[in-house]
Amino acid sequence: MKGEILRLLKNNAPEFISGELICRQLGVSRAAIWKHISALRGDGYIIKAQTNAGYRLESSPDRLYPEEVRSDLGTTILGRQIHYFDSLGSTNAVAKDLAREGCAEGALVLAEEQNGGRGRLGRGWFAPHARGIWASLVLRPAVSPADVPQLTLITAVALARALRRETLLPVGIKWPNDLLAGGKKICGILTEMSADMDRVNYAVVGFGLNVNIRREDFPPELSTIATSLCIEAGKIFSRLALLKAILDELENKYLTWLNQGFAPLLTEWREMCVTIDCPVTVHTLKERWDGYAEGVNESGALLVRTPGGELRCLIAGEVSLRI
Repeated sequence: MKGEILRLLKNNAPEFISGELICRQLGVSRAAIWKHISALRGDGYIIKAQTNAGYRLESSPDRLYPEEVRSDLGTTILGRQIHYFDSLGSTNAVAKDLAREGCAEGALVLAEEQNGGRGRLGRGWFAPHARGIWASLVLRPAVSPADVPQLTLITAVALARALRRETLLPVGIKWPNDLLAGGKKICGILTEMSADMDRVNYAVVGFGLNVNIRREDFPPELSTIATSLCIEAGKIFSRLALLKAILDELENKYLTWLNQGFAPLLTEWREMCVTIDCPVTVHTLKERWDGYAEGVNESGALLVRTPGGELRCLIAGEVSLRI
């Protein structure tokens, strides 16, 4: 009901809509309308009430409320079911719980902040309140478990495409799961799955995107390696608009993958990758060595030439790279 009232207010903005008309269209009492208007105000919406005129929406908060995300969302799968939290330890952890309980494909977990978010190899993730997009999606692709790591690259392509279009920044992809702007990290992607020998039960794709984080907000240890869209573009962005663009783009790429395979998406990934054709330092749990990244193979593994001339194949999740 709160979402329906918000929809009517938005559709009539900047004009007033009478309480009587809202009651008639939604079939509820004036007392119920007032209750939901009060709840919307508590969520940060500025709603003016005027005698003999009704209600008028004057401004909306910068929050990723489910009602806002669903409004004008063009997807048919992703984000049709939304689980929203003001604060959360990890969106991936909640998404995995929902997946195990049988939630629908495309279920989206959103948090205004994360205090226990993880990147690859168990690294922490800085996720301050209402300054970024901290999200996870539940997917149930009918593919081989061996193909699921491709989802990380597919998500990177979708995010880069959406961000380039919405921000005009030359966002690039760093193998295997980071997005860069201005040579610094703006986004990380983490894919986890549950599978049997030949069947995927579910995959959870989480991403953390630095949107309106200011330079002084970053901890000292991240200030030289991380950035945000706001810092790079010199302006504030609508997180809501960015999220909708990302979901639209990601659903398009996801369906392309299911219907046409990985090849067309790998071509796009290669075009936006900043890791290829450059020297790299490879770190694993057991060793550290320098090499030259020559490309990626058909499964998305990175091909690195060692100083001795050996071509080594690196699988996503095994290494981190510094360019």
